Amino acid sequence: FFLKTTMTPDTILIAEAARAADWTRAEHLAREQLQASPEREDLLTMLAISLQMQGRAADAVDVYARLTRSSPQRSEHWSNYAAALRELGRLAEAADAYERARRLAPDDAMQAIDHAMLLLQQHDYAGARELALKAYALEPQAPYVRIHAARACQACREYEQAEDLLKPWRQWLPLEDDLQQELGDLQLALGDGASALILLEDLVRRAPDNMAATVHLASANERLNRLPEAEATLARLAGKSASMPPQVRMELAHVLAKVAQRKGDIAEAQTILEEAGLRAEGDYGHYYLLAEIRSKRNDIAGTMQALQAAHALHVEDLKHVIPKRFEPGASPLPLADVRVSAEEYRHWPDLVAPEAKHSPVFIVGFPRSGTTLLEQMLDAHPRLQSMDENPFFNKLSDQLAEQDIFVPQDMARLGQRDCDELRKRYLGMVCDTIPRRWDAQIVDKNPLNMLWLPLIHRLFPHAKFVLALRHPCDVILSCYMQNFRSSVLAAACSDLQRLAVSYVASMQSWLHHAALFEPDVLAVRNEDIVADVEGQAARIAEFLDLGDAAPLLGFHEHARRKGFIGTPSYTQVIQPVNARGMNRWLRYREYIEPVLPILEPMLRHWGYSVDGPPVAAPVA
Repeated sequence: FFLKTTMTPDTILIAEAARAADWTRAEHLAREQLQASPEREDLLTMLAISLQMQGRAADAVDVYARLTRSSPQRSEHWSNYAAALRELGRLAEAADAYERARRLAPDDAMQAIDHAMLLLQQHDYAGARELALKAYALEPQAPYVRIHAARACQACREYEQAEDLLKPWRQWLPLEDDLQQELGDLQLALGDGASALILLEDLVRRAPDNMAATVHLASANERLNRLPEAEATLARLAGKSASMPPQVRMELAHVLAKVAQRKGDIAEAQTILEEAGLRAEGDYGHYYLLAEIRSKRNDIAGTMQALQAAHALHVEDLKHVIPKRFEPGASPLPLADVRVSAEEYRHWPDLVAPEAKHSPVFIVGFPRSGTTLLEQMLDAHPRLQSMDENPFFNKLSDQLAEQDIFVPQDMARLGQRDCDELRKRYLGMVCDTIPRRWDAQIVDKNPLNMLWLPLIHRLFPHAKFVLALRHPCDVILSCYMQNFRSSVLAAACSDLQRLAVSYVASMQSWLHHAALFEPDVLAVRNEDIVADVEGQAARIAEFLDLGDAAPLLGFHEHARRKGFIGTPSYTQVIQPVNARGMNRWLRYREYIEPVLPILEPMLRHWGYSVDGPPVAAPVA
């Protein structure tokens, strides 16, 4: 913190008090010395920092402002001034101060990364990412820079880049408490639950009085389906909430509400959450959780009210990431609108490709149709290996676009060498995601891979597909209730009409390309699994030539052992099959009714009724 100046006997005493975190004494000593030398730069700096560390940012700002006036060419003063202004919520003034600091010291990575974090706070996600990556280029080995640059990338939904920035995290330990907590939270948000647990457990072990870290560890345990551990961690905080900073207290309330909900104490969960309120401005996650709790109490109007609030805040956030998706007339899922024609398909060259047994098994279907349940069933079989959802074909498509080859319209341009290379890249991404078991066949579950059927068919024309189906009205209601990580999916689910349009467009895209390419598909209704899980497991095992279907039936125990499951249904697939989600939409019929005309073609095609259970067998 302090200026890099030669220590004098008086400043040594202040520095020793600071090292002991005795900020009141540091303030007293600084004021004492300033009586004799009121303009000394080092003493004023020490005073300002001691005030800020006591939580007296307003007092610190005045001292920092004085320093910027007396020494306007010192970038440190402008940076410290900006940090204190930011702490007070005076963001526009803080931005001006950071700009001044960066003009004076353009190669200072720390000042650049702090400015980037302010831009994040101002919802300038693209600007924050750009500046954070500049800081990373200046100090590529600094953990502080890499962690915050990863946060900026994560805010822009650029998850792969964020993961790359965090790869050396084990070399950085131990970190300062706040930074290690930030790293643990980031790892959890990016789907690396095991790493998050290591980081947060280590932090709480060496800083047992750090209440914020303990709260975040409890949250991670809940997210990893470790309910007993979450409760044990929360028990350590019993009776301490009054002494917590407000932000930590609100975070604790949200964790307590989640745990109470999962234990079945829904009324208590609702009381906790409604009394706590939002954790921060724009906290749409609060409203998604509140809607989930209210729905369990059969409070239909309250559920929809909370969801409307959630989506309103979520859309405002998404507009900073994908603004074009919300322009008038914009398609909610543009890829669903682009089709390969029969004429174009005739021009695809004949190529050598892997047989079905050497290709992945693809689980597809619109989100919330039961794809995670199917994935866990298949992953429980020793001859199959799945992984959490990954946008592998999105990435391959982006790489092709860099060569001016666009999916699906340019598939005829891909030759043997191109497809061989793309399969190698696909396998490389799989191996980067999971420790590959070479005696097992890969199961690739990503619901909206149904939109990538042209690219998948070009690379794996003999692959088998399991198509998950569920009543379209239950699907769109469930999607509307989810806080999706994917910005594209979240945008498509922002209101029920957009959702219905997205569902129909996705299904029509699938049906068009399935009729054209004739892939090997097994359609599986979620309702049929609920009615006869053993019979459906046998169908699936026969389709995939697995032999014994018994391992598929132990999916919930298998899922529980896995810990982290990166989908909204992480709490459901650790339970045996049940009928709780069937025909739930009927309770919300007045809200679904306006979009039934949009859904009607797919209701008819898949044989679903608006008055009861399915009336016909599915045709994939």
